Amino acid sequence: MANVYRKAFLCADCPSAFWDENELKNHCYHEDHYPSPDGFGCCVCNEVFSTSLDFTEHERIRGHSRWECDICTLLFVTQEVLTKHQVETHFFCRECDRFFQSINNIKQHLNSRTHRGQEIKCPFCPNSYTTATGMTHHLESGSCRNAPSLNRDSIYQFVRSKDPSGLISKKLIGWEGTSQHTYNCTDRAWNGYRWECYLCHKGFGTSHGLNQHLNSPAHQQNLYHCPNRSCCQDFKTLAAIINHLESEKCGAMRFEQVQKNIHGMVNGNRLIGY
Repeated sequence: MANVYRKAFLCADCPSAFWDENELKNHCYHEDHYPSPDGFGCCVCNEVFSTSLDFTEHERIRGHSRWECDICTLLFVTQEVLTKHQVETHFFCRECDRFFQSINNIKQHLNSRTHRGQEIKCPFCPNSYTTATGMTHHLESGSCRNAPSLNRDSIYQFVRSKDPSGLISKKLIGWEGTSQHTYNCTDRAWNGYRWECYLCHKGFGTSHGLNQHLNSPAHQQNLYHCPNRSCCQDFKTLAAIINHLESEKCGAMRFEQVQKNIHGMVNGNRLIGY
């Protein structure tokens, strides 16, 4: 924390004080006054003092010291504002004493298990996750041992009940759910180099990998859309749209707000509202 003052220009014949030397000269010329030695102005409240001792005592009593960035020497009113500046401008994590190459890199670091731990708890089993995306994928993929009946379809129906205005969920008229058939590729999927999906032509090293792809939501109907109207992206799973929002790519909301909204929706009766 730096005890920093702002140079002030004082009049010796009256209580007038100025932040600009020319203003003091103009005042003295018109009032036939004389300038005083430079004063000490508080950067927080702009109060001016004639001695450094008075200024220091003011800072101590009022707590008006400023926080200085040791990277660029800019001054900030609080440590919280300084930390935000160092993250967003210098991509610097003070806790880890580490610089990052971009704002996205440091945000991923700050939202990782290193800083957040595993705060998002599954409402049905003891599993915990670092982000809402992880917990949602756990439920949506049917991986929760205490809620094996949950899947992409049942999660969508739950979200629709919490999202009557269709803020993130699509209003699919006549939607009857995803086909429960299991798809298995045949030898005809082998093109001589890889196992190829006939729908998207994506290649896989094994037939098992192709089967997983065919039975995933990859070619299913989009169920969700980004709440940011200028974004226009659609998503097939709740985990996918949550991951999109957590990335803050389109600016629809902040990472922390995503966590709070999903926690409130899953653990309470809150309707979706961003």
